[in-house]
Amino acid sequence: MRRIRLTVAYDGTDYCGWQVQNNGATIEGELNTALTQLTGQKVKVIGASRTDAGVHARGNVAVFDTESSIPPERFLYAVNALLPEDIVVVNSCEVAADWHPRHCNTEKTYEYRVLNQKFPDPMRRRDTYFVSFPLDLEKMRKAAGYLEGEHDFKSFCNVHTHVENTVRTIYRLEVIREENVITFRVRGNGFLYNMVRILAGTLIGVGRGLIDPEEIPAMLEAKDRQAAGMTVPPQGLTLVKIDYLDGGMES
Repeated sequence: MRRIRLTVAYDGTDYCGWQVQNNGATIEGELNTALTQLTGQKVKVIGASRTDAGVHARGNVAVFDTESSIPPERFLYAVNALLPEDIVVVNSCEVAADWHPRHCNTEKTYEYRVLNQKFPDPMRRRDTYFVSFPLDLEKMRKAAGYLEGEHDFKSFCNVHTHVENTVRTIYRLEVIREENVITFRVRGNGFLYNMVRILAGTLIGVGRGLIDPEEIPAMLEAKDRQAAGMTVPPQGLTLVKIDYLDGGMES
C-alpha cells in the first residue's frame, strides 16, 4: 500500500465545496470517483483544506492510499483523463505512509479578487467580486498593516466556528491593484471559517470610506463578529498554495 499526494486546482463555481455532501457535487467526491475508477479499488481522499462552496484553488493538497502499480508521478495524467474539466491534478508524488496533509506545520496563501469598475464584466463573474464604488487603495493598505501579525481573529470568523483557539498569525496581507482588479493576498499559519472573506469585506469597507483604518485594532480587541465588516461572496476567493514547512514540500 502506498500513499500518493496530489496537488489539485479547480474552479469551485459549480460545486458544493470540497467535502462530500448529500446535496450536490463536490471536489472530494469527483476525485474519489475518478481514483476509484482508475485503481479498481474504493478510494477516499484526505484533503488539506475543506474549501467552501464556490471557492477556487490553484494548490489544494490531498492524499490517498492505493495498491495500484501506476508510478506516482504518472497518477496526475491518468486521473485527469477521468475528471471534469474544472478540476485538474497538477502534481502527484509518493509520501510516507503516515503523512497527513492537515497534521503538518504549514503556511497557506489565499487571494481574494475584486473587480472594481463601473460595470460588471460577464467574463469575470466566476472569479471576482464586483464592486462599482471607488476604493481607496492606500487606506486599505494601511488597514491591512494592522491585521498583520499574531492576533485573536474571533471578530473575523463565522459565528458558527467551532474551535477553542481563534488566535492566528498573518505574515503578510498585500493589497495589489492591476488595472481594474484589486487582489487581497494573505499568507498565514492558518485561517478560521470565513476568515479571509471577512478580512476582504472589512478592507472593502475601509476602501469605501465606511470604516477608518484606525478602527481595525478595536475590531480585533472586541472578539465579536459584529464588530468587523461583511462576509463577501465566495467566488472571489482562491486557495493559492500550501507550504509544508516540516517536509519541505510546496503545493
